[in-house]
Formats: sequence, structure tokens, C-alpha cells
Amino acid sequence: MRFDGTQNYVATDDLKVAVNAAVKLRRPLLVKGEPGTGKTVLAQEIAKAMDAPLIEWNIKSTTKAHQGLYEYDAVARLRDSQLGDERVHDIRNYIKRGKLWEAFTSEKLPVLLIDEIDKADIEFPNDLLQELDRMEFYVYETHETIKAVERPIVIITSNNEKELPDAFLRRCFFHYIKFPDRETMQAIIDVHFPGIQKVLVSKAMDIFYDIREVPGLKKKPSTSELLDWLKLLLHEDMPLDVLQNRDPTKAIPPLHGALLKNEQDVMLFERLAFMARRQGN
Repeated sequence: MRFDGTQNYVATDDLKVAVNAAVKLRRPLLVKGEPGTGKTVLAQEIAKAMDAPLIEWNIKSTTKAHQGLYEYDAVARLRDSQLGDERVHDIRNYIKRGKLWEAFTSEKLPVLLIDEIDKADIEFPNDLLQELDRMEFYVYETHETIKAVERPIVIITSNNEKELPDAFLRRCFFHYIKFPDRETMQAIIDVHFPGIQKVLVSKAMDIFYDIREVPGLKKKPSTSELLDWLKLLLHEDMPLDVLQNRDPTKAIPPLHGALLKNEQDVMLFERLAFMARRQGN
């Protein structure tokens, strides 16, 4: 099994090496990078390329590690016992399988995505160390051990919002998705907008990369936001000269809501426009 990118996903050479190394070693692949650089989509495309089922575990701030193994609903069992339900005689009726359990017992080798692990509590990664290392866990209620039939392909994403424990990092193969350069970005755009006017893309990328270089920007626009912006420019049938002959005293680009996502950055560009007008006078 090798990953060489797909028709819908442009993978750089170093990313392909990282994916294939993690698959060969059967180590979890920890993927970091700016939001919007395609970390989650990577797992989806790996599953497609390898014809493997995708099991997604989307992590929230309230997510606990044991939820990935299983959850025992003692309250439901108590309620059913009070109602005389026959189900209470089999405790398995009250155990909900988690995503790791699902991955470990999958009939076909799956891709398990643990998405945005850094959203959870700092202890979350440590609580999964043994299960990801041994690929097994014990169910106390039923006195059984759930062991992986075959080690699943595990993709873990992080937006770098908090540091992950060293013990956890030791067990992973790591890759940081760098922000795409212009050549790679052009290839990504060609995948999503085949046949798009090259001049439009060139001018749009000029503006996009200029925005990313503005000092003091709170949130730099990402790849996904550039794609959204291009989609809007095409949908609105924006004349090319709007981008080519952009007034420097109007620093905010057209349809900027696709690129600038908070009021601080909008105000920053308004100040830059104001300063440009003053200098022009």
C-alpha cells in the first residue's frame, strides 16, 4: 500500500514520504499545520487511495479518552431494571463502542482519524498512550480484551493550539504541512478549478500572499479560504480589472469576508487604506 496523492489532493513529496513511512511502521501519523491546510482531508484521501474504510473521531474540548474506547450507560440500565426490561440481564446492551473499538474490530483495515487532538484536555493524549501502543484495551464490565485484528492506519491532526506530551510524540511519526508555495498552490487551484483563467489566478494569488505578509495580522488566510474566495470571484463574475487595477488606497480586497475573518484584521486593512490615502494627498 502506497500513497501518492489523489486526483483531488495535491500531496508534496515530503508528505507522501511521511504517510508511507507511517503506514509501513504502523505508527500513528501526527500531522500539524495551519488551520485550512488540508490535514483532515488528507486522512479522507488516504482512505480513498487505499480503498479503506474511514473512521473519524472528531475531538472537542469536552472529549475524554475513554469515549474512544467505549462508554457504559449505567443510568439506562438502572432505568430499565426499574421497568422490568429483559435487556438488563446482558450488560453488553448498555455498552456503546467507541471509535477505537470500531477501528480495532473492523473486518477491513481502516484509516482512523483522530481529528484536532489539541482541542482536548492536556491529559487526553497520555490517556491513549497504552491503547495506541499496544492496540488493545480491557473492558471491565464484560471482562474481555479488545485487541486489534490488524493495526489500523492512524492519522492524528493538530492545529498546534497546545503542546503534546513527549511520551505521546515518541509513539508517532511526525509531519508538519508547510504552507503551500505559489507553485503548489497553483496545482491545488487547478485541481479545484480546472480551466480557470490563469491571469485571474495569478492576480488573486498576488493579493492573497500580500495579505498573508501584512504585519500584525491576527489570522492569516488559509488555502481553503483562498479557494472560497476564488469561487466567489467566479460566481460574482468579478471583472479581471478589479484585481489588476486595484486602487492602493482601498487596501481591502473585493469580497474580503472570505479572507479576513475577524474585525481586528478588517480594521487593520482600513487603517492601511487610510494611511495610503493620506500619503497620496
